[in-house]
Amino acid sequence: MSDTSFKVSFIRPCYTRFWRAKKKEIQSALNSCLERGDLTLRSDVWKFEESLAKFVGSKYAVGVASGTDALRLSLYALGIGPGDEVITVANTFLATLEAIHWVGARPVLVDITENELMDVSKIERLINSKTKAILPVQYTGALCQMNKILDIAKRHNLYVVDDYCQALGARGAGAFGILNAVSFNTAKLLGGLCDGGAVTTDSRELYEKICLLRNHWNIHQLSVDRNDYPQPEHMEWAWKSRLSNLNAAFLNVKFKILPWIIARREKVARAYQEAFKDLPLGLPSEQEGRTWQEYHLRVSTREEFADFLMKKGIETLTRDSVPNHKMEGLGLSHWNLPVTERLAKEILRLPLHEWLTANEIKYVIKCVKEFYTKK
Repeated sequence: MSDTSFKVSFIRPCYTRFWRAKKKEIQSALNSCLERGDLTLRSDVWKFEESLAKFVGSKYAVGVASGTDALRLSLYALGIGPGDEVITVANTFLATLEAIHWVGARPVLVDITENELMDVSKIERLINSKTKAILPVQYTGALCQMNKILDIAKRHNLYVVDDYCQALGARGAGAFGILNAVSFNTAKLLGGLCDGGAVTTDSRELYEKICLLRNHWNIHQLSVDRNDYPQPEHMEWAWKSRLSNLNAAFLNVKFKILPWIIARREKVARAYQEAFKDLPLGLPSEQEGRTWQEYHLRVSTREEFADFLMKKGIETLTRDSVPNHKMEGLGLSHWNLPVTERLAKEILRLPLHEWLTANEIKYVIKCVKEFYTKK
């Protein structure tokens, strides 16, 4: 079945309907960049960084090439590297673990609770002299028990690097850690033209360091229109990881409707929650202050359920039944994470985005209920 045959596509209308609704404004923003010749590290990036920092409640934001780079540069900026350990979860997109690996550190994995978030009760037993940071993942827009995580980190003198790639707009997300990483990948709540990400922080020193790490440790003439850009007094090895100015211009347009996006997604999620509450399904956690990046159901007969919905024209998403730590070749299979391993076989994602129509939402609900009526 081709993508265009779906009655309710999983994510594609999130792009096409936004384009149709904001076409003139988007074209104007992109044309302005091209007419000015502003393609790399220019005023559109600065505007977006300032808006993001204000939105999440941090002092600074640095746009980078991806959420993956936001995590990697954050760990590197803190001096985390070979011989160090970072506590995180396997129940996340692989990028979280890749960021730890590519700075030379070792991921130390803690299991999750039934709400798919880090089991805080299991953190302290994993801390040793090699532990340098805790990296919680605010998965699907829900929030970990951050007060407890921050308390543990303080008592053991550890950094907290917050992965809020899926939780932009959630209460406190983006300002919990000393460094905080977010993604603007196309599928994210604030999806851009392509990949993109940012680091948010209250530390001026770390802000300046990541500004330099993303740009070859170089102020360069492309940044002459920004007076507060850090002036390096020495060189260090760095990377090229810059948020495109065109992408920033696109994101600036989308940022204007971010509160509406968040509210609209919550409305869709609440409709699902109410409709499915009496069905034999595991529903997402009800949590004050969360956002809705994705809507996860836990289904014991997942393949049968997904096949039924596909035949009804509803596109769903299921990741591999093998969780990250059990993937061959990553060297993580020694970790025993029973809840993570069980939920990997049960989780199914329903369409959830701000451009779903009322009729599409009703149709999804109708078909889900029909599956259980037939059973």
